[in-house]
Amino acid sequence: MIRMMNASDRRSFLGMIFAAAAGLAAVPSRLESQQPAKRPPYPDQKPGENEPEVKPDPHALLKENQKNIKKDVERLVELAEDLKKEVDKTDSADVLSLQMVKKAEEIEKLARQIKNRARG
Repeated sequence: MIRMMNASDRRSFLGMIFAAAAGLAAVPSRLESQQPAKRPPYPDQKPGENEPEVKPDPHALLKENQKNIKKDVERLVELAEDLKKEVDKTDSADVLSLQMVKKAEEIEKLARQIKNRARG
């Protein structure tokens, strides 16, 4: 069941959405400063003997993850701005349209996805 929201609840909700978007926009800059740890060579290992499994380059994975985070943050900001425009042009002080609720849920889902990617 959809709960009725008054104008102050909407403002609070939008404030939280924009705060989350602004906080998540700063996440990619922290990822740039992370350096992958280098493994020391195996001293008694001969070439071709028991070579460790080839793993993907962690630096390349971090770059790809950062690129995805930036793309998602841009989408999050776009959705939040669209939602703000819809709320601003809505005359009703008591009810949010189903479209606005769905957009808010999409924003929440995307914000959670960005948070999980940022954690690694």
